[in-house]
Amino acid sequence: MNVPALQRLLAELRQSGISDENVLAAIGAVDRERFVSAPFAERAWENTALPISFGQTISQPLVVAAMTEALRVGPRMKVLEIGTGSGYQAAILAKLARRVYTIERFKPLSKEAEKLLIDLGIYNVVFDVGDGSKGWPGQAPFDRIIVTAAAEERPQALIDQLAVGGILIVPVGRDPTSQVVERIVKTDSGLQRDTLMPVRFVPLVTGALPVLGQG
Repeated sequence: MNVPALQRLLAELRQSGISDENVLAAIGAVDRERFVSAPFAERAWENTALPISFGQTISQPLVVAAMTEALRVGPRMKVLEIGTGSGYQAAILAKLARRVYTIERFKPLSKEAEKLLIDLGIYNVVFDVGDGSKGWPGQAPFDRIIVTAAAEERPQALIDQLAVGGILIVPVGRDPTSQVVERIVKTDSGLQRDTLMPVRFVPLVTGALPVLGQG
C-alpha cells in the first residue's frame, strides 16, 4: 500500500466534508491499488473513477466515502450491495458491517472480486451473480442497501427488502448528466427521502443476464 498517497487521499476526503472516522478508517484499511487494473495502478490513490472490465468502473473515492457515510452502517448490520464491480465498495462495507451480501451481473467480475477479498482476508462478504434490481429476497430484510449503478427510478423491489428503520442509498436518473444520489429511510409510516449529491454512474441494467454472466 502506498501510505503517503493514501494519507493524501484521506486528507482530501476530510477537506471535502467526510467526517465519519469509521468510514475514513475503513477506506484507509483497504488497498485500492489491488482493485484497479495494472495500467491504472499509479492512479489508484487519485480521487477519480477508473475503468474496470465489462465497461464498469471503480467509483471515485469521494463518492464511495460519501455514500458509505450516508448509509450509517453499524457493526451488527446486514448490508446488501447491488453492483459488486471490482469489490472495492464491498471491502469497505465489510470493515463496518457484520455481513455484506453483494450481487454482480457479470460472473467474471464477481469471481475476481470474491478471490481478491479472500486474498485480503475479508471473509464476511457473500457473493451472487444475478439481476441486482431484484435484490436478494432469500436474505431479506436488510438493515442497509447500497446501489452502485444508476436506476431510472426508485427500485421498489429493494425498498420492499429494506427493514423498517433501514436506509437505502441509490443513484437515480435516466440521464447521466442529471443523476443524483438519494437516501431513502423506511419508517413505520412510510418513506423519508432526501437528495445527497449529483453523480455519474453506469446504469443499473435489469432483465436477462448476458451470456458472460452465466455458466
